[in-house]
Amino acid sequence: MNPIAVTRTGIRFLPDPRRVITRPFLPGERIFPDGHSRAKVVLDRILAMSEPEVASTLEATQQLFENRHKDLTVILEQHYDIVASYIDNPGALSEQRRHLIGTYFTHEYSIEAAALGNPSMVPAPDQSGLNPGEQRFVMSMRAIGEGHVSSIEFRSGVIDAQANITIDRTSEYAGTGQRRAAIYENTFFRDKLAELGAINEIAMLVLDPLPGRFTLIELEAAIGDLDNQGIDRSISALTTRTMHWLAASNYETVFAEDSQISERVIFPAGPTESHGMEDARFVRFTDEDGSVIYYATYTAFDGFQILPQLIETEDFVSFRIATLRGSCAQNKGIALFPRKVGGRYAALCRHDNENNFLMMSDDVRFWAETNLIQEPQRPWELMQLGNCGSPLETEAGWLVITHGVGPLRRYTLGAILLDIDDPLRVIGHLKEPLLQPNDEERDGYVPNVVYSCGSMIHNDHLVLPYGFSDVGAGIATVPLPDLLTRLTAT
Repeated sequence: MNPIAVTRTGIRFLPDPRRVITRPFLPGERIFPDGHSRAKVVLDRILAMSEPEVASTLEATQQLFENRHKDLTVILEQHYDIVASYIDNPGALSEQRRHLIGTYFTHEYSIEAAALGNPSMVPAPDQSGLNPGEQRFVMSMRAIGEGHVSSIEFRSGVIDAQANITIDRTSEYAGTGQRRAAIYENTFFRDKLAELGAINEIAMLVLDPLPGRFTLIELEAAIGDLDNQGIDRSISALTTRTMHWLAASNYETVFAEDSQISERVIFPAGPTESHGMEDARFVRFTDEDGSVIYYATYTAFDGFQILPQLIETEDFVSFRIATLRGSCAQNKGIALFPRKVGGRYAALCRHDNENNFLMMSDDVRFWAETNLIQEPQRPWELMQLGNCGSPLETEAGWLVITHGVGPLRRYTLGAILLDIDDPLRVIGHLKEPLLQPNDEERDGYVPNVVYSCGSMIHNDHLVLPYGFSDVGAGIATVPLPDLLTRLTAT
């Protein structure tokens, strides 16, 4: 049987080390013999500089860096604020000296110096101003920088009626937006603490006085009240540290509305993701009342363990980050269906790290019900398999792009078809890979890999973005009728 026709578009996304963001730079908190911290020692050196020296040093620094960042002055002021508490009389400082202090406590981070890949693609919220047959899309990308830390970037473009793809120009700037604390649900917070083994009398003393929905300020006040209740901090420390960890893992990131989408970088901000936000699987979700929201599941990694997290956005400007809970929300590769099935949320997962499962739930943040739907069968997937993003709804059933790991840990993409009303039923399974790494894609940081986090359908074409070998990414197209015919014939 001839392979299904897969067309590589020739579009390539490759890492660009010139794409940098700014991050606060705080030197190690070494304490010197006189009791001063290293940050305080550096500040004292800057405060001792003459005004002409401050002016000339700041001017030289701005000339070197201001064309690399959209709002460098704002950034410097923000980073000055981080260390202002070390200064005895901050109100006496000139604006130039404040900004110079900001330069010493700032560093650049190259967000995609190592790799750019593992994309997912969804229809964009704004479809205005297009020609007939065209559709605008947003594509998320996994950017890997120094220390192999992963963040989430975005690209955008337009697909025309013939499935020709135009990619919008990538901005020369990148930024991380403003972080805001979340509003926490008391019941959810308790349940997640229970999963973490941290629900106890101390946790109840903190949570019981709090309302059904509370802020970080209210949580901090309740934790501080433990002292008034005579609870020794040596006893409460582990519980309160876990509560802080959980609270910090739920937050909101907001970007300027006039920023280009390629400028927006969701960079690790919570303790669960300190070493990376991996493989976001975005989906355009339509609720039963017709409202639309975009969800994405991703893997948070803190250097020791992984934790599935959820992103919610309506506009790709404001992003809410939340922790998933439930016995099945414990592994990589959760992918939500684009609508409810039988009145319930549905998702694919691989919680045993080997097989594909279907999860069902009444709550998009809680997953405890799962059923096996696919085990490795073909030679190219015998090691393990998983999904490559959210299922796509077709007249023939739910189309699921899968990945399989075969000999020499070679990753290839396949496909299965699930019953539209009962996605537990696999009604089609490709006998051969849909996409394999070619000679130009097999070499890289992780060789012999193609991988995707989500596709979309446009005008009878499957539009399949994919990463290759932890280097870059491309986009392929597949005639949808040919793929569905092959799946329904198996």
